[in-house]
Amino acid sequence: MKKRLILATMAAFAVSGAGAQPQQPSKKVLVAYFSHSGNTREVARQIGEATGGDLFEIVPATPYPAEYQAVVDQGKKEIAAGVRPALKNPVGDLSQYDVIFVGSPCWWATIAPPVATFLTSCDFAGKTVIPFMTHEGSGMGRSEADIRKFCPQSTVPDGLAVRGSAVRNSKEAVGKWVRSLGLAE
Repeated sequence: MKKRLILATMAAFAVSGAGAQPQQPSKKVLVAYFSHSGNTREVARQIGEATGGDLFEIVPATPYPAEYQAVVDQGKKEIAAGVRPALKNPVGDLSQYDVIFVGSPCWWATIAPPVATFLTSCDFAGKTVIPFMTHEGSGMGRSEADIRKFCPQSTVPDGLAVRGSAVRNSKEAVGKWVRSLGLAE
């Protein structure tokens, strides 16, 4: 009789899942990005789709010029001077997020100034901040190192760089990268 009781108890545990490893709670994801031409916005959309994360567009209070050379000149000057332009839309409370993807075009081998403003105006302590960049040949540049400086109390893994001409066809690569981070199935 005792043997049957033990077997029945073991069966009940197996059916109920007791003793099994608890599933990790899913991480709450924010995908924050600045996009001038639309390329970074598209990669952000793909990351959001893969992770189920919320999207947040970083928008400077004063828009950049539409003309390419004017943007290049302004971006170069701002980066050299360490300018942190005001943002039109502050993100608010990040406490609900565990993981924050941060996207930017690669300007002069680093993140665009509005992204620097975003990173220096929020508390990322204890969060995972994952960079992604769009570029026209420079890859990540020094953006990962710069983000680590702006977020010293965060975990900043290596990011993803997507060449501008490949953005529209990058969904599979983005999905594979997000899965490699353990943030999508």
